Amino acid sequence: MILVFDVGNTNIVLGVYEGKELVNYWRIETDRQKTSDEFGMIIDRLFQYNNLSLKNVEAVVISSVVPNIMYSLKAMSIKYCNKNPIVVGPGIKTGMNIKYDNPRQLGADRIVNAVSAYNKYGGPLIIVDIGTAITFCAISSQGEYLGGVITPGLKIANEALVNGTAKLPKVEIKKPKKIIGRNTIVSMQSGLIYGYVGLVDTIVEKMKEELREELNDDVNKVIATGGLSTLIASESRTITKVDKLLTLEGLRIIYEMNSKTKVKNN
Repeated sequence: MILVFDVGNTNIVLGVYEGKELVNYWRIETDRQKTSDEFGMIIDRLFQYNNLSLKNVEAVVISSVVPNIMYSLKAMSIKYCNKNPIVVGPGIKTGMNIKYDNPRQLGADRIVNAVSAYNKYGGPLIIVDIGTAITFCAISSQGEYLGGVITPGLKIANEALVNGTAKLPKVEIKKPKKIIGRNTIVSMQSGLIYGYVGLVDTIVEKMKEELREELNDDVNKVIATGGLSTLIASESRTITKVDKLLTLEGLRIIYEMNSKTKVKNN
């Protein structure tokens, strides 16, 4: 049984695999103040509720964009699972040629998504991860990571409206029934949803143009993942598929690549 963690700025998504089968997965808050014991107790309760046992965990794999939570998660893995975790980063095999100027600057989540998407769907393709930040990744037909785009996400934009104005309230991020709002709440929701649909479609179309001109690659696959992917994909003209478990699957694939190799923990 393999325990995998996708640590984002807002949520941690964790899952359990038996071989290639995802047995269960959960989403918890990314709390930078939690200790290893607190994480251990939360995960132990989730396991018990689903008739699982931490004693049966054979390996722990972590992808994180939150460095200051890693000590607690590593310590939790050692204390509660008796395993040194595999942490996605330098020294870990991914099977992907990364064309970034400085590969060490590339977020672990983007690498994992790229590995997963290329293994599942082949290339060329574009991945759109719609979370706290929105990241766009371009993968060639040969499975090379070519680069991408990073923008603030919907939650950041929502908070910026509240903090940067005197009277606008924080709103629930959801699609309104009509784009023309007749009150402030609906007007803000409309601006957030349709504004970001336009942002995503414009960036994807520009990326497609550049890939066609520079590499002669016609991209027909645009895979969306992340907490708000379904919401944006429902209105997008460029997203072809939503795969919310893309990162967890990538962690399983990377584990298989590294399971017979002794990896150095970060």
